[in-house]
Amino acid sequence: MKKSHFVAMILGTIGGILFALGACMTMIPEWNAFQQGIIMGVAGLVVLLVMALVWRKMENKQPVKLSGKTIAAVLMGIAGALLLGVGMCMTMVWSNMIVGIVIDIIGIVVLLCLIPFTKGLK
Repeated sequence: MKKSHFVAMILGTIGGILFALGACMTMIPEWNAFQQGIIMGVAGLVVLLVMALVWRKMENKQPVKLSGKTIAAVLMGIAGALLLGVGMCMTMVWSNMIVGIVIDIIGIVVLLCLIPFTKGLK
């Protein structure tokens, strides 16, 4: 395993855990930790951003150039992740099973559409 991949794996795991814990803290009212969850989620996002920058530096890759396609892909990923998260919350927290499953499926389809959008079809 390359050193850059190992560093990305460790930072990605830490950032993902922090972000997921922050999401749980904000979404579960019994915890009474909404503001702390926002802080934890933002900390997770910062670690993930640092991970991306460190990995690109270690791989000697050029910085990401912002184009219309890049911005559209990021917005599409955000929309898919939000749909998937809302659907999961509807099924697990709010006990609205059928609508939650439908929203989950829509979120998964949006995320799957990112593959041909970014890589293209051959």
